[in-house]
Amino acid sequence: MGYDVPYESHIAIPLFLLLIILVGILLDRIVIRILLKAVAKTETPLDDIVLKQIRRWLPFWLFLLGVTVAVESLSIPSKLTAGIHIAVMFAFIGSIVIPATAFVLALLDLWGRRQESVRTLVPTLRWIAKLIFAIIGVLIVLDTLNISITPLLTTLGIGSVAIALALQDTLTNIFAGFYIVADRPFHVGDYVKLDTGDEGTVIGIGWRSTKIRTLPNTVIVVPNQKVAQSVVTNYDKPEQEMAALVQVGVSYNSDLKKVEQVTIEVAKQVLRDVPGGVSTFEPFIRYHTFGDSSINFTVILRVQKFVDRYLITHEFIKRLHSRYAQEGIEIPFPQRVVHIQQGKV
Repeated sequence: MGYDVPYESHIAIPLFLLLIILVGILLDRIVIRILLKAVAKTETPLDDIVLKQIRRWLPFWLFLLGVTVAVESLSIPSKLTAGIHIAVMFAFIGSIVIPATAFVLALLDLWGRRQESVRTLVPTLRWIAKLIFAIIGVLIVLDTLNISITPLLTTLGIGSVAIALALQDTLTNIFAGFYIVADRPFHVGDYVKLDTGDEGTVIGIGWRSTKIRTLPNTVIVVPNQKVAQSVVTNYDKPEQEMAALVQVGVSYNSDLKKVEQVTIEVAKQVLRDVPGGVSTFEPFIRYHTFGDSSINFTVILRVQKFVDRYLITHEFIKRLHSRYAQEGIEIPFPQRVVHIQQGKV
């Protein structure tokens, strides 16, 4: 069965479609390209993302406009016209929700590239963003069809409460992970120590747990809730360079000026020769205690990062022991002097 098409439509519709094509070409070749060149000079990539999405979907939007105008111009049954309008509306809603989702996903990817600490959370956030936009799209479609979404929202609310109760521990760890990312007490690559005694290099911050690689090359998986509640010592903040303290004791018979001079000479040599030492740092010592068998002091060295202090301390103790032996400086054994007074009978 055919439909009667007015004679004017035979001319108007093709001309309008041709006009739409020309407008699309004009916008793409002139306006969009000029805007792309302009936003390329800006520091933020957000405008580039928006324009790329517009350029990608502009032909489709013009196509929907052409279909709408053509349907209005043709003499076709009202039910078919209504069906085409609904299909066009669905297509238009999808063409808005999809680029909006792509924009948010691009933002998350950009955030992950700029913030190494959140990189492991980006896949989870992408999945959540897709789910949220899918639900929004479905709700808009239902509302367009004049279907009440109130029961659906009520069902989603009850279901969300049930899921939250069932996944209470998991959700607690997820939100704790978001807190760690937002507060940034540490980043991936930092050397940290928890109040539980666990310490090592952070190798990943996930949606449920934080992974720490210890010096023996084992991995500790700590739930984010435990991390968020812990006292965390970050040895890489505010900077990686840090002091390395070595405790030393010498005999009470020692010349303390000579001890200080010799110790500083050895410390300078170690910081200059051993990898990980800060060669420009001037080491020093501080006497602090009259011990049971020695005068004790602290040697202050400086290393480039936390793990370097092990090798620096190792080499310093070896060289200091050898130099003390050459200089006749005694490192006493723990000892106690007992005076016995004989009583008269």
